[in-house]
Amino acid sequence: MNATSRRTPVQPGEPAPDFNLAAIDQDGELALADYRGRPLFLAIFLGLWCPFCRRNIANLSMTRDELLACGVETLAVVATELNIARLYFKYRPARVPIAADPALITHRAYGLPQPQLDEGTMQLLASTRINPTGELPEPVPATQIGSLLDNADHFKRTDVDAKDLDKQWPMMRAQFLVDRDGIVRWVNIEGAEEGLAGAGKFPADEELLAAARALID
Repeated sequence: MNATSRRTPVQPGEPAPDFNLAAIDQDGELALADYRGRPLFLAIFLGLWCPFCRRNIANLSMTRDELLACGVETLAVVATELNIARLYFKYRPARVPIAADPALITHRAYGLPQPQLDEGTMQLLASTRINPTGELPEPVPATQIGSLLDNADHFKRTDVDAKDLDKQWPMMRAQFLVDRDGIVRWVNIEGAEEGLAGAGKFPADEELLAAARALID
């Protein structure tokens, strides 16, 4: 799977790139520097068109409490216009700080890969069957799962969602554990090990908590 990115993904031992983004759940901005002195779990998502992202953010609201018990803060980044994100989360509140990044500043700074949409990739997507959340009766082609999950959510994509999808898909998502000094200590890149077969997967709570405990030990 060929992938394009402005840089390779940030790796453990590297400084976490700083950023200032508009906060969705409050006025003002959120910056990496705000968390200096405290370990941080940073989850970088795509736009709200992404059904996996919507589910992961909802689940992360519960995981946040367990991470806090380990001494680790949580911050999510969503690649959606601020007003659209605020409207969505007004009706689906998330118990985790979220920043809007429609320009994909963090995605590029942290090196999230984006497979090239050539004929070979499209064929691979159509032939790769996935069911990462386990909610479908059986795995389905990766090209079909988005509409199926949207229907399950009663989620109707807007023109903004369509533009975000066209710009972002099939960019991979990523999560980083950053220590109190701003150094990345743990990384999970979607599809890094399984390729497109890993699309939609998110680290299990057990994996996150184990990495968090190792970070503060």
